Amino acid sequence: MLSDQLSQGIVSVRPFVPSRDFDLGKRFYADLGFEVAPLGDGVAHVQIGNFAFLLQNHFVEQWASNFMMHLMVTNLDDWWAHISSLNLDERYNVRTIAPKMEPWGLKVAYVDDPSGVLWHFAEGTN
Repeated sequence: MLSDQLSQGIVSVRPFVPSRDFDLGKRFYADLGFEVAPLGDGVAHVQIGNFAFLLQNHFVEQWASNFMMHLMVTNLDDWWAHISSLNLDERYNVRTIAPKMEPWGLKVAYVDDPSGVLWHFAEGTN
């Protein structure tokens, strides 16, 4: 099948995440535990382990307020302890919501980044 042949050549898929204040966004993600590497004017490679996205110095409020990232982890309690220890809500004026079991069957914690991008930190295996 052609799609099987094409998929073998894929190296990565990285969404472009909006940032209202690019420098603040880079600091936020670095504090959260990501490695942040500038790629030139207005774009940074943001990575944790084998997973990455591109933070861009571009912001459209309607887009950012509807943009979501979903990070599956094996131990949400460890992640929440880390997130809570950072006082992101006070330091970055963002919303954090403690883990809770959602009706669709996943335990999820929520964190808004400084631009309004909503992160779902969910516990699961896939």
